Amino acid sequence: MAIRMPRIIKKSSTTEVVPKGHFVVYVGEEQKKRFVIPISFLSQPLFQDLLSQAEEEFGFDHPMGGVTIPCHEDFFIDLTCRLRK
Repeated sequence: MAIRMPRIIKKSSTTEVVPKGHFVVYVGEEQKKRFVIPISFLSQPLFQDLLSQAEEEFGFDHPMGGVTIPCHEDFFIDLTCRLRK
């Protein structure tokens, strides 16, 4: 069985079109990486908790133009892998 990883797009390609049914988040504590993830994650309690923590720490005013989630990239990948199952 293969593990499906979230699609990672480097910051330099921010003009790439986001597929329908997906949205962009920036993840990382210092250097941010751009992830394109399904909108269906928004209804998942684990993902909602992560967004609430991001809101408490940073609010919703993001200089990068997207949602920034201040967590380790490894944690985010692990969480999204669990949500895809």
